[in-house]
Amino acid sequence: MKKVTMQQIAEQVGVSKFAVSQALSGKPGVAEDTRTRIVQTANELGYFWKTKMIKKISTFSAEGGNKAADGTAKGTVIILMPNVRFQSRESLFWGKIIDGVSAALAEREVGVMMVTENYSERSLKSINPNGVLGLIGIGYIATNLLLEIRHLGIPFVLVDHEDTLIPSDTVFMNNYDCMRQMASLVVQAGHKDIRFVGGPRYSRSFHDRWIAYRITMEEQGFPVTSPNEDPLLQLEENEYVIIEREINQMIAHNKLPDAFVCANDFIAYTVMNSLVKMGIKVPDTVVVTGFDHTDEKTDPQLQVPSLSTIHVPNRMMGKRAVEMLYMRLADPERPFEKTLINGNVMLRESFNKA
Repeated sequence: MKKVTMQQIAEQVGVSKFAVSQALSGKPGVAEDTRTRIVQTANELGYFWKTKMIKKISTFSAEGGNKAADGTAKGTVIILMPNVRFQSRESLFWGKIIDGVSAALAEREVGVMMVTENYSERSLKSINPNGVLGLIGIGYIATNLLLEIRHLGIPFVLVDHEDTLIPSDTVFMNNYDCMRQMASLVVQAGHKDIRFVGGPRYSRSFHDRWIAYRITMEEQGFPVTSPNEDPLLQLEENEYVIIEREINQMIAHNKLPDAFVCANDFIAYTVMNSLVKMGIKVPDTVVVTGFDHTDEKTDPQLQVPSLSTIHVPNRMMGKRAVEMLYMRLADPERPFEKTLINGNVMLRESFNKA
């Protein structure tokens, strides 16, 4: 196959070769719509530094890893998790994924570098790509930063995130099937007036959970509110304020639903706290369900029931990401894969039959 050049991409898009170089390496100075067209064209033409990646890991073997001259393993794996959207090492959700990644790498006696800073010009300048085996990206990572990583020729796997412009190996919780199961249980219990709480645009996981809920409701002939019309589906900021305000209005107008199906445990506990403050009994009056099994009680002073939720095997997600990275290192030309890991429904005190 004939090698695709930046000049060919530039001619196809109608921009300069310099603009293509800046866009594909994640550098600033290119308008976002132009960057999108450049990256899409590069994907369509089959560009994206495959030769660089293959050359970088040509000495890698699945049995022994990347070998130094004396036969010992060398290199480092970067764990990248920008400190945005509540993503932190201390998080009950993200921390367990990091633990899974770290444990799997320790078993392989590979060095680990943790990077948590947001995207900036200096993000990866301190890193020598020749000493890096690969990268595990956890949570939301900006497109510019992913482009920079790809430009350096570093193989990477993403956990709980994907970018439509930059195909890659990914690991996700099986959000769709697990939420379908939870929503179906709520319906089977006899509840008919049900509301989803959480922003579908917040993340891919939230979007998949919302789609699963919506389809379940539509199959039953239950009404579903559009995300553009429902404040409870717009919780990217000020969750406490919006949830408490909306629940108070529901109570005042006697429009409280039978059940709240929430996008994660943090949101679910926020809902339960608001209900308890207003004297509403959970689950006697309203059922509440969550997702993730983090039990992030937003107000430990309030007496709320234990939350019915989906247990997410976070550590397994981290371990699987490492396995996928090593599969990529062993065979850099294999098709990209998305791995879905199932969780378990946990019905606890916040759930009952109507």
